[in-house]
Amino acid sequence: MKQLQLNALLALLFFSLTQLSAQKMETAKVIAFVNVNVLPMNGDGLMPNQTVLVKNGKIQKLGPVTKIKVPKSALQIDGEGKYLMPGLAEMHAHIPTPRDGDDTRVKEVLFLYLSQGITTIRGMLGDPYHLGLRKQAADGTILSPRIYTSSPSVNGNSVQTVEEARTKVAKYKTDGYDFLKIHPGLSLEVFNAVAETADKVGIPFSGHVPLQVGIERAIDAGYASIDHLDGFLEGLVSESADVQMNQNGFFGYNFTDIADVNKLSKLVARAKARGVWFVPTQTLMTRWFSPTKPEVIGNEPEMQYMPSATLYQWRLNKNRMLEDPSYEVKRWEAFVALRQKIMRNLHRSGAGILLGSDAPQVYNVPGFSIHHELKDMVDAGIPALAVLQSGTANPAKFFKEEGNYGTVEKGAAADLILLDANPIEDITNAQRQVGVMTAGRWLTKSAIDAQLMEIANRHSK
Repeated sequence: MKQLQLNALLALLFFSLTQLSAQKMETAKVIAFVNVNVLPMNGDGLMPNQTVLVKNGKIQKLGPVTKIKVPKSALQIDGEGKYLMPGLAEMHAHIPTPRDGDDTRVKEVLFLYLSQGITTIRGMLGDPYHLGLRKQAADGTILSPRIYTSSPSVNGNSVQTVEEARTKVAKYKTDGYDFLKIHPGLSLEVFNAVAETADKVGIPFSGHVPLQVGIERAIDAGYASIDHLDGFLEGLVSESADVQMNQNGFFGYNFTDIADVNKLSKLVARAKARGVWFVPTQTLMTRWFSPTKPEVIGNEPEMQYMPSATLYQWRLNKNRMLEDPSYEVKRWEAFVALRQKIMRNLHRSGAGILLGSDAPQVYNVPGFSIHHELKDMVDAGIPALAVLQSGTANPAKFFKEEGNYGTVEKGAAADLILLDANPIEDITNAQRQVGVMTAGRWLTKSAIDAQLMEIANRHSK
């Protein structure tokens, strides 16, 4: 009974806090971050001692604190010693659908993304429900990051013929999906029909690289993004190796020892020339595919926000992987190192890199997993600033929305994170949040923590 009363109290507390914030914004009309250090992510360096004015969900003004006048009615947020940066994008997200008409988990997942500073998500397994959800997010009728959504999966089971490819691609464009999601299993003939039709009707495609297609054809076909670095290890295998491509294992893991890194620079240059973007999702390899035991990773604090049934499935999945006879710790280490080399080469070539972690995937909790990905990218040798841009300015560029979000500049959406320390100096500082703003709605850390506690309590029953 006490637990139920506590849950009700926490829910009321969060409701009161968010309502109070909304009322303040409505009364004040302007929110002012005063005397804050700005990390604009638009190519300019650190801008110290700035005032940033937000009105109607947009950045109205910014400039030195001595030159920007703050309206008396504004809600002022003290930025002294703090850092203001754009909200992050999760470019390989998954969004649930309601279960038996109950959308509680959908709202939880959207909030989990927001709670960790993610203000834009690219849903990678679309459903008609997500089209309506995208509109609600855009209208501000739900508390959510900005949403882009893929079509339902285009794979070897869902699309088996050339005619089916042409029909479904055209339909998904008409339905209003932002892009097509490619999964494994497509024959080369069917994939070619998908790519040709997508080009004809004007809908991009992203995702996996089917084995029968291969990385070179995928690049030449004009993928908008290739996710997970899928197909790269297979593309580094020489014909003289005489192996069957269907023996590749987890994203080419079984080919780690025979991959010819001398082929890498040519492959990367080809991708750069075609303008293909990449979403590494390296955290899949360092968490799900790592030798860390499930009883260790499964006890991390963020796991409290996941349903017990999900955690149970994750544990089974990870144990199954660890018990596979082909799994070796030394090969895993070499596999991760090879992927890091690919990531460094992509960065140095100037190829586009986007931040994404594939949440919720095995031991990747929505929102929280993006911070594992940030660290994994830095650990791969990519500078922290470039890593942060992969989740801020780059997604806006990818979606042809430069200046509309992903940067701190006049006229951009007020999707912002206020931090206690500089994430360029230490990427883990991106977790030290004072608050998150989404389309001008300010969520304090206390309000976020209250809602997170409510979610945790709901899943502890």
